[in-house]
Amino acid sequence: MDFNHSDDRTMLKDMVSRFLTDNYTLEDRNRSAESTEGFSRDVWAQFAELGLIGALFDEKHGGFGGGGFDISVLFEALGRGLVNEPFLASAILAGGIIAELGNDDQKEILADVIAGKTLLALAHGEPDSRYDLSQVSSRAIRSGDGWIIQGHKAVVLNGDSADHIVTTARLSGQDWDEDGLAAFLIPADQTGVDRRGYPTIDGLHAAEISFNSVELDADALLGEAGGAYPAVELSVAKANVALASEAVGIMDVCRDMTLDYLQTRKQFGVPIGKFQALQHRMATVLMEIEQARSATINAAGRLELSRPDREKAVSSAKALAGRVGRLVAEEAIQMHGGIAMTWEYGLGHFAKRLIMIDHQFGDVDYHLTRFSELSRSPV
Repeated sequence: MDFNHSDDRTMLKDMVSRFLTDNYTLEDRNRSAESTEGFSRDVWAQFAELGLIGALFDEKHGGFGGGGFDISVLFEALGRGLVNEPFLASAILAGGIIAELGNDDQKEILADVIAGKTLLALAHGEPDSRYDLSQVSSRAIRSGDGWIIQGHKAVVLNGDSADHIVTTARLSGQDWDEDGLAAFLIPADQTGVDRRGYPTIDGLHAAEISFNSVELDADALLGEAGGAYPAVELSVAKANVALASEAVGIMDVCRDMTLDYLQTRKQFGVPIGKFQALQHRMATVLMEIEQARSATINAAGRLELSRPDREKAVSSAKALAGRVGRLVAEEAIQMHGGIAMTWEYGLGHFAKRLIMIDHQFGDVDYHLTRFSELSRSPV
């Protein structure tokens, strides 16, 4: 497996870094985070014009990337900029499921997604499901040639700003069965869809969505009835690679800010970075970040392998990103002291996002347990 970036990916990384440095300040980001939707539509359009959304889809779906390393390169750069635009919700999660399951007519929406004209969201997790992807109690029943959906979805990323929602519902089986799940593409303004949006602690937006006897035509079904689980699992695997990569980018920023502070903050007439105890702690941080980076690269390179290999690599990377992310955030704040907790100083915003990444799609404990289970028996 070749872990070196291609010329195209290197150019993508450099372009994103330059754009964010020149046009995406922390003040602008925080201002858009406090808006109604939690991000800037104008900035989203600029990202689309640069081709960043298209980098998350392959050529047959109108993009020019879509591989694990494309996801990793882009999201590491987005992490460095602390970007809160809906790349994960619209392109990776909901867009990924449409790309996997949709027919030709349904996939036509992806052109507008890539162009930044249409926003998507995935409504899958439920109040009682925690991190278990198969725990779905929302129900879809046949009604003539169409469907009626009843259920409730929780913490839907960017669900309040989406134009269309990809939602999952159970056609058959028990609430925890992998078989029997179906995915549907629903206009967000469909009668019976009730959305309550809210900001999250790390500057993003989510929504609680209720489907109150929502009537759908037959063409709302994505893929085969009852066979949506593998596509959901693959989409979430890509999302976890994206999150681990974003975490690595944020860790790099926290590292650089802390090193700069240690070299400039003086105590007893010398920079505090000369104190051996702080040097040892910083050395541990640097080594742990490289461990997380290696695990993330490994997971990005295994997204297209068999399900057992893919899922073990993804769980390993997500668990390591969560553990190291917490270490980096805590050490960076402690070595900065009180200034790290002020709103005006950037470190606290990066640290909050880094901590919250651990709780998206499985925390450290969940993925360690899952890795152990996957290692004992094939998926």
